[in-house]
Amino acid sequence: MNDSDNARRHGVAVKTIRRWRRLYQRRGQERGQQHLAPPCPRCEDGPLDRVAYAELLGWYLGDGYVSQGRRQVYNLHVYNDQQYARLNQHVLELMSAVKPGSRPHVRHVPGCVVSTVGWKHWPCLFPQHGAGRKHERPIVLEDWQAEIVRAFPSHFLRGLFHSDGARVANWATRVVAGERRRYDYPRWQFSNRSDDILALCGWALDLVGVAWRRSGPWTVSVSRREAVADLDALIGPKS
Repeated sequence: MNDSDNARRHGVAVKTIRRWRRLYQRRGQERGQQHLAPPCPRCEDGPLDRVAYAELLGWYLGDGYVSQGRRQVYNLHVYNDQQYARLNQHVLELMSAVKPGSRPHVRHVPGCVVSTVGWKHWPCLFPQHGAGRKHERPIVLEDWQAEIVRAFPSHFLRGLFHSDGARVANWATRVVAGERRRYDYPRWQFSNRSDDILALCGWALDLVGVAWRRSGPWTVSVSRREAVADLDALIGPKS
């Protein structure tokens, strides 16, 4: 049957018939939507890009959440300031690496970009998902997640600090030879309302040997000059 008769018989545009024939007959692409639903790394023994996952886990714990959509499909959302165009593009790349073949999309809300991708298996990869806000429930990594963070702590820290952190200019004064002097220095800060997530940040900093302290009830700070330089080298600029 030629394409025109096929399209007319089934009420489909002839261009669609030609595209399907090109994809399935000539290129051998698998029919249906299986190419958009890769096997789960946890319950179906599918592959997992551990490096990308370590960083995406940091983004999720910092400014992400998982919501349930229709037909048991869950959506992973990551919020980030719209001024960080490069980072927002990078989040989409991380999502595509963790879920191969996916097509993440973005939507804009005032001052913010929301990156989203759907999958039935996001709860398998982010078992910390649950009802309510993250700081109102326990956040504990499973053994397999902790193993990935131990293997790639700098990527996990990059996700945390680039989502819910900032590199700021700080200052302090000291009396030297009877004169009060001001000293300016850079500082990395990670802020979160969850004590569990703050503890995970400190644990990962310990893994890479970067000195830190709790500078407030919701803040982890890296302030020593050599520690800031080390963290700069590990996670790069937030831009």
